[in-house]
Amino acid sequence: MEILKQKILMAHENGDIATLFTLEDEVEEKLDEKLQSAYYKNILDLAMEKLTDAMEKERKMTLDNVQDVATIRALYEYALEHYSAGQLNDSVALFEILAGLCEDGNFSSSLQIHHKCVEARMDFNDFISDVADLEATQKSGTFYISEFKA
Repeated sequence: MEILKQKILMAHENGDIATLFTLEDEVEEKLDEKLQSAYYKNILDLAMEKLTDAMEKERKMTLDNVQDVATIRALYEYALEHYSAGQLNDSVALFEILAGLCEDGNFSSSLQIHHKCVEARMDFNDFISDVADLEATQKSGTFYISEFKA
């Protein structure tokens, strides 16, 4: 467990969100719930720092850069958590920011659909069952809901 903690500390010190995500299975297997919570908070804190930095520099993130993908993934999962918890104002803002943050057209288009559903106050479960096509998304291999029912 000490080796895992050292890996996490090193990744954090280097601002390496991608490495933190590669440790996820090991973290869930070896760390208690309290430490797991701190681990995910750590990822989110780093993602927020990277988001702030990108916005200050007016830099678009790409899905070709491993650190950008890890940052976007962390923020996307955070937005989904807010949506599923009914915190619609927070999730709508996050989806809007993420849609404009990434230069990938498919990602931005998908997030615009998320944004519109939250803005319309659609219940998260209805979004998942009626709008999102999870099977097609899984086949596409994206980390975000990228396919939708017609």
